[in-house]
Amino acid sequence: MAFIQCNFFSETLSISTAMNVILPENTTNQIGMKSNRKREKIPVLYLLHGFSDDHTIWTRRTSIERYAASYGIAVIMPQVDHSFYTDMEYGKKYWTFLSEELPRVAQSFFPISDKREDNFVAGLSMGGYGAFKWALRKPEMFAAAASLSGALDIVGHLEIEREFHNPIEQALYHVFGERDIEETEEDLFYLVKRLKKEGAVIPELFQACGTEDFLFEENQKFLELAKKYDVPITTTFSPGEHEWDYWDQTIQEVLEWLPLSKNE
Repeated sequence: MAFIQCNFFSETLSISTAMNVILPENTTNQIGMKSNRKREKIPVLYLLHGFSDDHTIWTRRTSIERYAASYGIAVIMPQVDHSFYTDMEYGKKYWTFLSEELPRVAQSFFPISDKREDNFVAGLSMGGYGAFKWALRKPEMFAAAASLSGALDIVGHLEIEREFHNPIEQALYHVFGERDIEETEEDLFYLVKRLKKEGAVIPELFQACGTEDFLFEENQKFLELAKKYDVPITTTFSPGEHEWDYWDQTIQEVLEWLPLSKNE
């Protein structure tokens, strides 16, 4: 596998930013590692970080490079600050950056596929919310999306955090201001209902959350909605908290679950 630390200028953000990228390569004599690049245009997983982290965290806290090697998949990990993958009320347009500029830039730099069946997105916590939001707002772009311990009920989450004066509440204020985001494109529950009403094809979803995680209840709430609207979803709710041992294990399950066999 090739590991690339990529710094580039974002026209959307009007600032230099960064992404870490893992690319498969065909190797025969690399000791202890099997890497398999199967195609000229490589399937890609956009892997999103959580609230307190950045684009480096997945490679620092997990063995994602080693896990991805045998699947012949690229992994792109962008930096989005505390944005909740949103065009911020008082800040930068990170949703536009993520959903429009990042794929275009990545495809211009690296030999990754632009086909829906080759594109996937996953993330943890804030990134789990971002992964599902990206897939549900751009269902034509992704075949599958995975949330690990995701902040999936952002409406309820925001109501609770607004009661406290802490760093998370302050960050959410910069993201959403005083807006009521219920029944808007920031609300995953609204997006599911809208897509079902429109008869749109929804990407396959994978939802994981530890049963001791403080976000477990809102993950259950999202699952109830998905079942009600017959959304294609795979779930794993096993013992675990909001921590990296759980995510390191679960990202392996995500890679195994991805419909990559369709891409061979």
